[in-house]
Amino acid sequence: MTLKTNLCNVLGIKVPVLQGGMAWVATGELAAAVSEAGGLGIIGAGNAPADVLEQEIKKAKELTDKPFGVNIMLLSPFVDDVVDLICREEVRVVTTGAGNPGKYVDRFKEKDIKVIPVVSSVALAKRLERLGVDAMIAEGMEAGGHIGELTTMVLVPQIVDAVNVPVIAAGGIADGRGVTAALALGAEGVQLGTRFICAHECTVHEKYKEKVLKAKDRDAVVTGQSTGHPVRVLNNKLSREFSRMENQGATPEDLEKFGAGKLAAAVRDGDVVNGSVMAGQSAAMVVKEESCQEIIDDLISHTIRVIDELKEKFGS
Repeated sequence: MTLKTNLCNVLGIKVPVLQGGMAWVATGELAAAVSEAGGLGIIGAGNAPADVLEQEIKKAKELTDKPFGVNIMLLSPFVDDVVDLICREEVRVVTTGAGNPGKYVDRFKEKDIKVIPVVSSVALAKRLERLGVDAMIAEGMEAGGHIGELTTMVLVPQIVDAVNVPVIAAGGIADGRGVTAALALGAEGVQLGTRFICAHECTVHEKYKEKVLKAKDRDAVVTGQSTGHPVRVLNNKLSREFSRMENQGATPEDLEKFGAGKLAAAVRDGDVVNGSVMAGQSAAMVVKEESCQEIIDDLISHTIRVIDELKEKFGS
């Protein structure tokens, strides 16, 4: 038995598993490895200039001939250049966050590039469906990095009921039980970020991976709520200082300035004390470093096993 949904046909992939486009973390190496394993690898553009992203795209193309995507942060100062690059390189799939991709959808469609925005509310999902997007990622607040207000459990079924395009569940999913739950909620696929941080092919600093592997159930905390753009990270000196500053009335500008460069410090330099270790609540469920192939094989086999157990328990 294999696990295949309509999303696989839409994206040209073997299994309905997407790897989150994490800024600084999701490089060409990681994206290619996930795609080679049967899922959809995604390069995180973040705030990187187009020439930096171009190197990651070329790297992925050298490592795989399978479809892969790029995640665009629409608030990036380089977003127009990044869109030009993606169209020029004819990347197969684009996921988007931190904004509305409407002004770029027609350009992507001309190049037959699939457009999959990340959504955190029903209203946004309906608005984006009218623009002609191909699918959407319903991401709950359990996720790492920038988050919305609703949990995956309540967000996904509402998005599924509100739109007619395939919905991908994200936020808090780390094993076959989470995949099974997502499918039961009506999703046609899942996106995982945190578990892929601990893939062999992920190039983040080893101390970053160790921080994820040692995480406990309450270690993933939310910072920056007063800014209107909350971020989930693993608890450390940086997150505690953020909380202190917020409690003392620091302005959003002060907080933004304080947080500048902190993700790169954790990812590249291994500063997991003063750096921003972005990870979701599923970090506590990540217990070992594995290859992307092992991660995806485990997700699919575990999902099938859980479904079979449910059939046996409740009758097929």
